[in-house]
Amino acid sequence: MTTLSLSRRTFLVGSAAFGLGGGLVGLPSQFARAAADPQRGGVLRYATLGLDTADPHRHTGSIAVQQIYVEALTSIGDDGSVTPFLAESFVISPDGKTYTFTLREGVKFHNGEVMSADDVVANIARVKEKVKGGWLASAMKLVDTVSAADARTVVIAMREPYAPLANLMSELWILSPRSPGWDDTITTPIGTGPFTFGEWQPKVKLTAPANTSYWRPGMPYLAAIEADLRDGADRQLALRAGEIDIASVPADIAKQLAKDPNLRVSQLKDAGWYFVAFNNRKPRPPFNDVRVRQALTYAIDKAAFINFASAGTGVVSNQLVGPGNVYFDDALFKADPHAKADLAKAKALLKEAGVDPSKETIEFVSWQESYPQVVVQMVRKLGFNVNHVALDDIGTQKRLGQYDWDMNCMSSGPRADIFLRYVRMMSDGPNPVLWGGIQDPAFDALVNKAVAETDLATRRQHYLDAWKIVTDKYYVVALGMDADQIVIRKGVEGYEPGFTWSPNRVDGGVAQTWLAGRS
Repeated sequence: MTTLSLSRRTFLVGSAAFGLGGGLVGLPSQFARAAADPQRGGVLRYATLGLDTADPHRHTGSIAVQQIYVEALTSIGDDGSVTPFLAESFVISPDGKTYTFTLREGVKFHNGEVMSADDVVANIARVKEKVKGGWLASAMKLVDTVSAADARTVVIAMREPYAPLANLMSELWILSPRSPGWDDTITTPIGTGPFTFGEWQPKVKLTAPANTSYWRPGMPYLAAIEADLRDGADRQLALRAGEIDIASVPADIAKQLAKDPNLRVSQLKDAGWYFVAFNNRKPRPPFNDVRVRQALTYAIDKAAFINFASAGTGVVSNQLVGPGNVYFDDALFKADPHAKADLAKAKALLKEAGVDPSKETIEFVSWQESYPQVVVQMVRKLGFNVNHVALDDIGTQKRLGQYDWDMNCMSSGPRADIFLRYVRMMSDGPNPVLWGGIQDPAFDALVNKAVAETDLATRRQHYLDAWKIVTDKYYVVALGMDADQIVIRKGVEGYEPGFTWSPNRVDGGVAQTWLAGRS
């Protein structure tokens, strides 16, 4: 076995590098700590993603707030590497099919019980057997057995090599099987995190008191975290007024707030992506004609869109990742037929398809954001009528899930592994509505081949071949990439955003955050 230490570059060259051979990964000798003399106490007011369920195993994408109170076997570090978290170390067999996790000693759940290997096995079994269509559904189908070799050792045997597993385990949160609702839907999650699940008012706030028996010595420093869960709240005003300490905001707002001496702007280390998707599950004429989808794509000026959506901080892309990532293909990027808008080609395609756009109305669905309006105005130049329906998150998910629409414009944030982007477009993928509910067996087969492949170059090609199906059929159109902007008030010490949305990580986050001058 070889001791591995992954740099950010190593991660980008192969986020599942552990699958290339046997390897042992251990926790750093000591966790990073905040600057000298952290002050204890105070309530951190936090506003990033929402909280769509009290059951961390059943979420549909809101993965920030819950990681205040639940943790996983692994963590994605600031440099993008996979690092043990609740596991002290893990070993991957040379054939990439067996993962052995050694748990940290003495980690306690919020109810005071010591976390055991049996508890971890129960969590994996629950996700595998009871969470249908969930975030990790595809991964769990490949799990052959999961067992406790002893009180601190968990062994996962896969049916075939599965390269993303180490990364994906960072989003399989470990809860006490005594959590209320365990056999159905958990109502009060009992985790191991630095804060506990306190009082939850859906769509309003979550108050999470400090875990006084947290396993990382001396942490957390804060007395509690109050997560703002309101949709449509004016975070810019709240940040300026000192009502929120940490918040995610659109890039244009971040640019304005950067001028305030009481605020500083940072970013997630990984980038999210913007895209347009068509209704792929129940497309209605004429949008079931690939030429019409192609024409609509030719109407979109990607550079203008990204410049607007990111306030100049993003990059155009025709892929799920941006330049610098191993899964990014430069030749494909340079050959993008939609790098520039071409209304003449668009109109010619519509004529070829026999479509008079003035007689057609596009049912266009989005969140209540400004950037989808840019795409709406662009496609209107072809003569289409557009009924733009902008809803809050729950309303958007519901409407998209009815498949009574034609086109959308959405964004999707950082992910622990590229598979988490591809899986949303698979026939049995979790919460596929943003991507139009693609049902394509050839695409599914290529993604499955990719995740089973231990050779990086071959795995990369499988993903590119799968993406070619998406682009050739105009299921989804990538527009570009941009890192999410995080604004932090003066006096918040020891906090920096991580690679993904998790606010609690091995190498940073809320466990080691403290408030200067506030008790």
